[in-house]
Amino acid sequence: MKLLQRQIFLELSKLFGLTVSCLLGLILVGRMLQLRSLFLSQDIGIFHILQLFFFLTPFFLLLITPIATMLSVFLTYLRMSTDNELIALKASGVSLYRMLPAPALFCLMMTIFTFFISFWGLAWGMDMFKTKLYEFARTNSRFALQPGVFNKEFPGVTFYAHQVDNETGELKFAFVRDESIKDSSVVIVAPEARIESTPELAEIRITFRNGKIFRESGDELNVLRFGKYSIKLDLGKLLMGFTFEDKAKDMSFARLSAIRSDPAQGPSQDMRFLRKVDTEYFKRLTMPVGCIVLGMFAIPIAYVFRGLKQQYGLLLALGLFLVYYTMFSVGVSMSESGQMPPSVSLWAPNILFVLVAGIGIRYANLERTPTVVQWLLHLRERRESAA
Repeated sequence: MKLLQRQIFLELSKLFGLTVSCLLGLILVGRMLQLRSLFLSQDIGIFHILQLFFFLTPFFLLLITPIATMLSVFLTYLRMSTDNELIALKASGVSLYRMLPAPALFCLMMTIFTFFISFWGLAWGMDMFKTKLYEFARTNSRFALQPGVFNKEFPGVTFYAHQVDNETGELKFAFVRDESIKDSSVVIVAPEARIESTPELAEIRITFRNGKIFRESGDELNVLRFGKYSIKLDLGKLLMGFTFEDKAKDMSFARLSAIRSDPAQGPSQDMRFLRKVDTEYFKRLTMPVGCIVLGMFAIPIAYVFRGLKQQYGLLLALGLFLVYYTMFSVGVSMSESGQMPPSVSLWAPNILFVLVAGIGIRYANLERTPTVVQWLLHLRERRESAA
């Protein structure tokens, strides 16, 4: 039995690694296509792009680990069923229940791994993604000021500095022209200025010293002297509209829990935002549990559809996961809109699939097939014979 459990666990691990690699590769390629305009607009190299995608990996792993677990278990038991290994084991006195420790342990390990991502990895990855993107845009993007060169990367704003020290951010003989305000134009001129960065807020602040402000509105021109004057730039405008706002889906589980206990700790007390926090809190709990639920659900499905070719089995498993994910997505939508509490809508798919998995494993161990499945298989056989 130890050899059997070890072999099953080894095959599950191999299929899981292959499935995660394929799904993660497809998602990252798709994400790269979505962000191509952002990368093309900035001088961000391939190494920096790979760094950014590495920090997005926890977010994607949270989504694909449940389906990868389900596919691994399903394909393993489908192969064993197709090769008559299950029949041979049962003929040797090994029941289906005695084959469950390996997949149960595997699914439990994947659940713990997904909980780790859900509680800590996701927030760390999104924070690092935003910080690195801010760094790259500030230091490597086309906004990086060059001495003696006019910069017009921000819409309606022109920057110029005669001397630039990129290490300290000091500017000499700085000039800014702001035409973003309708029917007016503002020019700021100063012998000294300094660029200050705030990565947490994704802001760039330029502080001028001992300069003048020229404001032109129609035929009127106003001149104002100042000792110190600052302008604030939103880096999201430079990054093709990418927002750095504090979203519920980017927060750590501890912060979500704290905001649920005390809404004043959140960036907003809006009811819609608080509902999103509540929904995200239960998502972080239910998605990892989906690994063990879907993994156990895959075992009786593989037994019922024994003899099915692996390519069709893969489509079947994806279709069943789509049913689960659709129910989950509907639950998220209903929770965020306030139609149903997330404690009900997000746990419902797991509870339903647990019940089906329990009944299915019992039928599979007794070598019986539910009536509905028998009818579907009989209908398929009739169609094949007619063809």
